[in-house]
Amino acid sequence: MPKLLLVSGGDTIDLNEIAEKGVGFQAKSGVTGLGLPPVSVQWLEGAGDGAVFRATRVQTRDIDVPIEILAANRVDLQAQLSRLALALAGGCTLALLDDDGKVWSTEVHRVGGGEYTYGTDTTGRRDFQTVITFRAGDPYFTSSEQQIRTVSGAVVTASFLTSLTTLTVAPSQAIGQITLSNSGDAPAFPVWEVRGPGDHFVATSPAGETLKWNGTLTAGQKLVIDTRKGTVVDGTGANRYAELDTAPRFWTVQPGTSTAVASLLNTTTASQITCSWYPRKWMVV
Repeated sequence: MPKLLLVSGGDTIDLNEIAEKGVGFQAKSGVTGLGLPPVSVQWLEGAGDGAVFRATRVQTRDIDVPIEILAANRVDLQAQLSRLALALAGGCTLALLDDDGKVWSTEVHRVGGGEYTYGTDTTGRRDFQTVITFRAGDPYFTSSEQQIRTVSGAVVTASFLTSLTTLTVAPSQAIGQITLSNSGDAPAFPVWEVRGPGDHFVATSPAGETLKWNGTLTAGQKLVIDTRKGTVVDGTGANRYAELDTAPRFWTVQPGTSTAVASLLNTTTASQITCSWYPRKWMVV
């Protein structure tokens, strides 16, 4: 069955240990906040009746996790409490490990909870119960499995056949159809990595949205376009955003399977375009 994991730094707390081992940590029934996140809806009200829908913004999500600790003895209980406190001291990751080995996670911070009533929630010996309230700035759950597609300036090899259809173009141009597969149900943000030599990179979404970069890369140089962050940097970390075309569209990978097109001019066999993304979900169970 699925189980929750709390990951912080080099430590991973398995919140299903009591069920599996008889001692340790356990996420109890009553976990909330794993469903659809809250939204803020904007309406335009005029002189007439009612209102007209304008836009929706997905808000942060709060997740309440009732946690039980069953230790071997009082010393072990104190050690486990310290371990939990250290994990919650800064940002951490709340992850759901599915039966098929897939992990869906979100970055969280503790915003409340952790209190207890002595004599009811713990006797100070072996047992301890509390509720931790987390807040996720990103309201979606992200897959641990990264999807990668590549377009090369060289002749296509067998390793690319499942994800790339080569078009007939001039030897100095790399262009290809990229199969985008998003196993989640929320839009995913692609990261484009372009390796030179080449210039005038273009990525066109299945819906026809275009992301154009009009700069030039020499042999050995690379460019990284992060559509989620809206950043464009080269391999040295220098900002190359100004070389984007007017009104760039940082389009997303929609749920399901679709096809995009990527191209780069004045390439050689060393040139390469790589598109990667992590599928995302609205809710997990």
